[in-house]
Amino acid sequence: MGSSSDITQRVEGALKTLRPYLEADGGDITLVEVTDELCVRVELHGACADCQMIHMTMKGGVEQAIRQAAPEVVKVEAINWSE
Repeated sequence: MGSSSDITQRVEGALKTLRPYLEADGGDITLVEVTDELCVRVELHGACADCQMIHMTMKGGVEQAIRQAAPEVVKVEAINWSE
């Protein structure tokens, strides 16, 4: 398992690759925190915050990209969206 800063850097890298796609639809995403329990918390902005496709974006895009970059992450959640 990597250090907290290493995990944060990898998560930020994953979000950076997703950002152009989200921005193309009028949205954005920022990393809020990586907890000690390895939960990644993100915040959705703009059109992404209330998009009808957010479930697919979170599960199929954001979560998948983060887990690929940092497999040790246990959970990914958006602080301004709930399933």
